[in-house]
Amino acid sequence: MSNILTSDLFRNFMGGFALGAVALFALQPRDADASPPAAPVVQEAALENSDS
Repeated sequence: MSNILTSDLFRNFMGGFALGAVALFALQPRDADASPPAAPVVQEAALENSDS
């Protein structure tokens, strides 16, 4: 068990995990939900225009 904890693979894995965890919290957009949702597509109007 001590060989696993001192191995380079474990150290690199944990370093990558820590970097990813920090990036998740540090790089989040501040206004992620500030933009309004896209307008719904009205299919009836699209069908009326395709008949012409």
